[in-house]
Amino acid sequence: MEHYTIATIAEKNPDFRQVLWTGKHTQLVVMTIPPGGEIGEEVHEVDQILTFVSGVGEAKVSGQTRKVAQGDLVVVPAGHKHNFVNDGPNPLVLYTVYGPPEHAEGAVHKTKEEADKLEEAGKDEPPAS
Repeated sequence: MEHYTIATIAEKNPDFRQVLWTGKHTQLVVMTIPPGGEIGEEVHEVDQILTFVSGVGEAKVSGQTRKVAQGDLVVVPAGHKHNFVNDGPNPLVLYTVYGPPEHAEGAVHKTKEEADKLEEAGKDEPPAS
C-alpha cells in the first residue's frame, strides 16, 4: 500500500515537478508553479486530474478559462489543449494524476526550463507498458 499525506507533501515540494508514484495505469505527481509561472500550453494523449492545494491561478482548458484556488479540481481529458498559470503572489501548489503515466518514473524537475529540456531530449518518457 502507498499512503501519502498529499497536501503536506505537495506543500513541501520545492520543485516544479516531482513524480511520487507510477503504476501500470496511473501516475501521481506534485507540482509547484512559482508566482508568474505556468505549466505551459500543452496537449497530452492521457487524461489528467489536477487538485489545487494552495495559491491562486487560472486554468485554461479547451478555450475556457476559470480561476483556481485551494480545494479546486480540474479534469483535462486526453487530447485537450490546456495551461495553468500562477497569477498570485505565492506558489501555486497542486497534485495531479495522469492516466496512463505521462512522465518518467521517479522524475524530479527543479524548474519548468529543466522539465522542457528533458522532455525535448526524450528523457522524460513514461515507462513502457
